[in-house]
Amino acid sequence: MVETNKQLEKAGTMLMQQTVAKPVAVSGKGLLTGADVDITIEPAGANEGIVFERVDLDPPVRMKAIVDHAINDRARRTAIGVGDASIETIEHLMSAFSGLGIDNALIRVDGPEIPGGDGSALPFVEGLVRAGTTEQGEPRIVLKIEEPIYVQDGEAMIAAFPSDTPGLQIVYDLDYGDFSDRIARQTQSWNSAGGSYLDDVAPARTFSLQEEATALQAKGMCTHLSPKDVLVIGESGPIDNSYRFENEPVRHKILDIIGDLYLAGAQIQGRIVASRSGHALNRQLCRAILEQNQKNKRTKVIQEGCTMDVRDIQRIMPHRYPMLLVDRVIEMDGDQRALGIKNVTINEPFFEGHYPGTPIMPGVLIVEAMAQLGGLLMSRKLEHTGKIAILLSLDQVKLRHPVTPGDQLLLEAVAVRAGTRTAALKCKAFVGSKIAAEAAVKFMMVDAEQE
Repeated sequence: MVETNKQLEKAGTMLMQQTVAKPVAVSGKGLLTGADVDITIEPAGANEGIVFERVDLDPPVRMKAIVDHAINDRARRTAIGVGDASIETIEHLMSAFSGLGIDNALIRVDGPEIPGGDGSALPFVEGLVRAGTTEQGEPRIVLKIEEPIYVQDGEAMIAAFPSDTPGLQIVYDLDYGDFSDRIARQTQSWNSAGGSYLDDVAPARTFSLQEEATALQAKGMCTHLSPKDVLVIGESGPIDNSYRFENEPVRHKILDIIGDLYLAGAQIQGRIVASRSGHALNRQLCRAILEQNQKNKRTKVIQEGCTMDVRDIQRIMPHRYPMLLVDRVIEMDGDQRALGIKNVTINEPFFEGHYPGTPIMPGVLIVEAMAQLGGLLMSRKLEHTGKIAILLSLDQVKLRHPVTPGDQLLLEAVAVRAGTRTAALKCKAFVGSKIAAEAAVKFMMVDAEQE
């Protein structure tokens, strides 16, 4: 088993994606609900990520383990949901996947919560180690922290910093304040590249003070558990139990951060520093990391060049000044996705009459710019047939952020459906990292001479 562990940990540092080599079954009761549940962890294809499936529902519901699916009103745990379906307490299993370097897996679940076991990641890690991993033919996705990110809520904080060292580094300072006589202040660091997840993190159990455990059971949660089953800390230390590590509580906090940050859908390269942070704050950092990554991708695309300049655009689009609202197209992914630029200057004619004292670009023109990019994408697909895209309808229009002189609009159009006569797209406009507008756009393709 020791040799297998070392092989699996080494595999977790490789640059290719991995999935489980064979199915892994885990059974038990949910940590909070106490519901009996069976899960089966199965291999999944490259780039599919971690996906949960509620097989007890009719029809079964699949939900990808990403932060966009996280449910924000859950206390002391991380849960995801799609529609009316949800799965509770996924953080320890997610931590095991991240710690062992498993990029893709399908988890079939026949209940509302993942088995809790003893409150650590060991119930999952042991089965995954026995099953081993299979390397897949795609490079691992890594999100690299480029600039410092800081998230705070009262005295709790968590921050991410750039690091040239491969892997995820975490430093956690656990300070229980008035209860430091029962849980002493503890600091622990862990490095995915050099540390052992199996030995140093996975065995650390979730913990609570005796009064916290009593309050949870009064609310109907954890009623199936006794202090012998999990780590409950009283006046004199663990009740009917003992620590696995002298500083087991802070190690479990690191375990939780590893699991919560894996909702980014990829491994993270950077240094994480946290104090008093819990699941909610961890997920806020996860969202901030994804926002930074998307912003950096857009900036890189803008800097790398031009796919279609204004002269190319004018050959396809019938619009002219002042109604041509796309200055250049910077990326075309076949006929599926396009990125374009609209530079907003004080010389725009609409600023003379639209809130001239506080210039704001009219929302309808932002939507028009998005639609024009969508038309370019669709016209590119059908330009050899002599057709152009005419706006048919707009839906789900949302104006989220004002656009003012000096801003640069990054436009995005993604094809949802494209037939020979009609097309549907999802369009967004960004100013920096902020979404300025979004809309669902439908086009009708007509002969150019009918325009």
